[in-house]
Parts: sequence; C-alpha cells; structure tokens
Amino acid sequence: MPTAWLSLGANIGDPRAQLAEAVQRIDQNPDITVVSQSSVLTTKPWGKTDQPDFANMAIAVETTLDPIDLLDGLLGIELAMGRVRKEVWGPRLIDIDIIAYERVQLKTDRLTLPHPHAHERDFVTDPLSEIAPEVTEWVIATAARP
Repeated sequence: MPTAWLSLGANIGDPRAQLAEAVQRIDQNPDITVVSQSSVLTTKPWGKTDQPDFANMAIAVETTLDPIDLLDGLLGIELAMGRVRKEVWGPRLIDIDIIAYERVQLKTDRLTLPHPHAHERDFVTDPLSEIAPEVTEWVIATAARP
C-alpha cells in the first residue's frame, strides 16, 4: 500500500486537541491508516506573524487512495472540523497538507508533490525528520532541482 506523509498544524482554540482529533479522523477513514506520528512542536507563525503560535506535527499514512483522492479526503476532514479558508497564512483551526506521496512528483492545478514549499519550513521538516528523515532529504533535494 502506498505511503504518504502529511503535515498538520493548528493555532486556534486548543491546537493540540485539534491535531489529535485530526489524526483520529484520518485514521477512521477506511482507506487511510496512520502508521506513525511525530511529536507535537510549537512554532512561531510563518508568513503572517501577528497571530498565536502553531502546534505542528507530521504523520505517515498508508492509503489505497491516489494523491488527488487523498487530498479530497483530507479537505473533507478539515471542513468537518470547521476549517474555513479565509486568509493566506492566517490562523488555522486545522491545516492538513500532503508533503509527499511515495516518490511521486506531481504538478496539477490542485496539488504539487512533493509539497513545493515544505523545504522552506522548519515546522514541516523538523517533525517530518522525526518519522522519515529519508523523505525529508528527498523533499529538500527535489526542491533544489531546477
């Protein structure tokens, strides 16, 4: 079964509880199994700095879904948890991003893999390095290619 690596972040309400609920909801999907997760890190906001600190983590999942169907499932979880996309880099009740899906390189209007900015964000690479250092290295190396 293919493996995907996800980054989760939250900074509204109880961010750690939001992350735990998101992981639980992801694992409840019959097409997705959580196989490992990083610790939760508290980080300063990236981009729009006048907001609360974020709680961030990474998880590895095995899934029968292709990358686009996985994206749709994760967006459904965000919506079910009350996420409203209001502003770029603004506060997030929950944010779930696909960082990598196997060694797939993909660029569509909805999804780019590996995540195009993951290598610039310690709040993504640090938790990902805990559970999959080889994936972190691949994501960074892929970003460096012209």
